[in-house]
Amino acid sequence: MTREAQIRRISTTDFRKKKSAQEKIVFVTAYDFPTALLVDESGVDAILVGDSLGMVVLGYETTIPVTIEDMINHTRAVSRGVKRAFVAADMPFLTYQSGTSDALKNAGRLMQEAGAMAVKLEGGIEICPQVQALVTAGIPVIGHLGLTPQSIHVFGGYKMQGRDDASARKIVADAMALESAGAFLVVLECIPAELAAEITSQLTIPTIGIGAGPHCDGQILVLYDLLGITGNVQPSFVKQYAQIGQEIRAAVKEYASEVREGKFPAVSRSASSDDSVLSYSSPKKA
Repeated sequence: MTREAQIRRISTTDFRKKKSAQEKIVFVTAYDFPTALLVDESGVDAILVGDSLGMVVLGYETTIPVTIEDMINHTRAVSRGVKRAFVAADMPFLTYQSGTSDALKNAGRLMQEAGAMAVKLEGGIEICPQVQALVTAGIPVIGHLGLTPQSIHVFGGYKMQGRDDASARKIVADAMALESAGAFLVVLECIPAELAAEITSQLTIPTIGIGAGPHCDGQILVLYDLLGITGNVQPSFVKQYAQIGQEIRAAVKEYASEVREGKFPAVSRSASSDDSVLSYSSPKKA
């Protein structure tokens, strides 16, 4: 039996089982084939292809400009690198808010063309008709509440949500509504830890936190953030487990210096005319 045949793919039912067993769920956000391959081999439970790729990979200031084509291309690349982890994809701005028809069409593309196993939508009660339609069509849905980046201009910046009683009650109601509509998991971003704990205790589906304290059923971080690639300015909830960005800069700086000084490539790394890789036959003249 091949290694691929022995590997069991994580499924939606595994997440609910983990919540029941009080086993923490590990999500990582990644955007391409080589990083997905490494993350999958590291044993995480799920990889989210986030529309944050607009900021992290494509250089936009927000997630708003990200298109469905962007998401399909990056999700397809991630899917090719994964054997075990669950792969979910964000639905970008205005690909589902306009109604169930657009939601079904665009979510279907992420599943059929890109290999996503689920899609993630931002919002609460107002998008429950779309969630219900997707689930009815056989498309697993992840909800996203709290700081929802596609609404950044409404919030007036990247600010913690749910601090006052009214907004906290709204987030709780949204979470309950998403569960009732059929979502199998909810991401809680940048809300008070106490509020996240309350929501987690009330839901039968798992919660995944990012900047929402330790009481969620699991956690998610952007791979580039936890590896220290995206720069020195990080949200307070991010822990950098490595400083790969510094290593990359140092390595490229050394390479550039050696090229300019004539040290690279050395003779030992240069091919000669005797090497088979350079062998060729001259075209015969007629």
